[in-house]
Amino acid sequence: MGIETVIAGQDTSSGLQIRCPRLCSWLFAVLALLPGMQGAAPRYEDVAREAGIRDTVTYGSATSNSYILETTGTGAAILDFDRDGDNDVLVVNGTTFDLWASGDSPPLLLYINNGNGEFREAAEAAGLSGRGWGQGACVGDIDNDGWDDLLVTYYGSNVLYRNGSGRFQDASSGLAQTAGQRRWGAGCAFFDYDADGLLDLFVANYVDFDPESTPKPGSSGACEWKGIPVMCGPRGLPRATNILYRNLGGGEFEDVSSSSGILEPGGRYSLGVVAADFDNDGDSDVYVACDMTPSLLYRNNGDGTFTDIASLAGVGYNADGQLQAGMGVAVADYDRNGFLDIAKTNFSGDLPSLYNNEDGVFFEDVAFDAGLGKHQLLGWGAVFVDADEDGLPDLMMANGHVYPEVDAAPIGETYRQQTVLYKNLGDGTFEDITGRAGPALQDGRPARGMASGDLDGDGHPEIVLVNVNAPPSLLKNTDFAGKAASIRLQGTDSNRNAIGSRVDLVIGKRRFMQAVVGGGSYYSQSDFALHFGLGDADTIDAIEIAWPNGLRQRWTDLAGNRRYLFVEGRAEVESASLNRRGPTGSR
Repeated sequence: MGIETVIAGQDTSSGLQIRCPRLCSWLFAVLALLPGMQGAAPRYEDVAREAGIRDTVTYGSATSNSYILETTGTGAAILDFDRDGDNDVLVVNGTTFDLWASGDSPPLLLYINNGNGEFREAAEAAGLSGRGWGQGACVGDIDNDGWDDLLVTYYGSNVLYRNGSGRFQDASSGLAQTAGQRRWGAGCAFFDYDADGLLDLFVANYVDFDPESTPKPGSSGACEWKGIPVMCGPRGLPRATNILYRNLGGGEFEDVSSSSGILEPGGRYSLGVVAADFDNDGDSDVYVACDMTPSLLYRNNGDGTFTDIASLAGVGYNADGQLQAGMGVAVADYDRNGFLDIAKTNFSGDLPSLYNNEDGVFFEDVAFDAGLGKHQLLGWGAVFVDADEDGLPDLMMANGHVYPEVDAAPIGETYRQQTVLYKNLGDGTFEDITGRAGPALQDGRPARGMASGDLDGDGHPEIVLVNVNAPPSLLKNTDFAGKAASIRLQGTDSNRNAIGSRVDLVIGKRRFMQAVVGGGSYYSQSDFALHFGLGDADTIDAIEIAWPNGLRQRWTDLAGNRRYLFVEGRAEVESASLNRRGPTGSR
């Protein structure tokens, strides 16, 4: 195994960026079918109950709701909070108006991984005491001490939990929040926007909601849907503004929303958030999926300010220039042109969005041409995951209607909806393989948040789904035959989570890129480890890493089917074999 180290700005043969016109997309299909990169069909089973993930997530009513606050649901985060080598699962809990008024709202849910395929719930024992209208969660080591911290967003006041050696303490006093102000925190993301090595924080806000002044269901045309009286909103309700907090160190954050340009676009109905480098300039931008207002793409100007370029870039609206009810967001280089693309889930009766990143500046919504039009369900969480381990990111989306009332109405819609899986065919298109991807994808759910991460140590990500008024789902792939590499990064000069890093993996003439991003999906944070499917390849020719501080490193001739830890600036690499399973799921 060899290593090369270069600094950004110097010439390098590593080729961290490749470009290919869309006319050569046929070449991707040919390369994907070459020996060594073919994947088996996945088979997902819901193993939540057997794993001990059984607590009901409370959120509004399961039959009818009077307010929009009762409908949005919650998210999840995957992290190894106690540093025992096994990923744990945080599920944000909600409440009802009755429970909220009585002070009996249920607690957060933290499922601690016992390392044997089972989990035990211990949120309050770990110091996670928050209760109320929980929304989303994001993960980041805000003080670079090696222990991942948490932000949980709420309708009301968000809660920042600082992790001290596996036990959380409420550190919200360090987060600038206006006393007495009730805001609706939605998606969030930690990322280092000013490249000082400390993770900053972006928080989206949905609606400036006041139940006392919100109209009742059926009171106007804005409070009906297909003739059904339903809760009002978001249209007609006050729009909210988003927040950017700069990490000052010592657990203190400063609200820089105004000076940084985050407030410049005005109010939005903001939901899902992801922080990622879309233009390959070395700093992280922020994309926000917005509900019935133009979505946002905050371009990082590199000087501490941001500019919203969503409309110019083609990601604010759909392909026809129409507004959409955007919910969740996922990013991946699905067409292998070296730039991160954006998938966005939308409301019932609409296509999901698939914004193809052409050159870091301009995107095109190719959802219909890419084959994502078969289902027009009401989408929430979304993740790109290489389900068949052929090297190409597939797309999984969680669905569930926003109105429980549809079950009793003769309109042909259901509250519980399928989770769907689209296989990346390697030619710019996707195939719906939901019907043959296992029993877990055949049943409907009232799903909202979704996160991915390896929970059993076999190197293949599991999928956590948050269901409203039902226990979470844990989707496990029990039938795959490909090889893989699990890559975790640790920053030193950069933030310790290495959020903002880019990894290029090379096998022969094939190059696959992934990035460590903040936030993503709907209200959720997936594991920071990157999963690369290798097909039948036993050897990785090269792994190239571009760190947030500008350092670039390249390793050559690495074995497949291993778990790797790369530490910024260090030549030595830690690795261990993946504990892979056979086709039946046995170890």
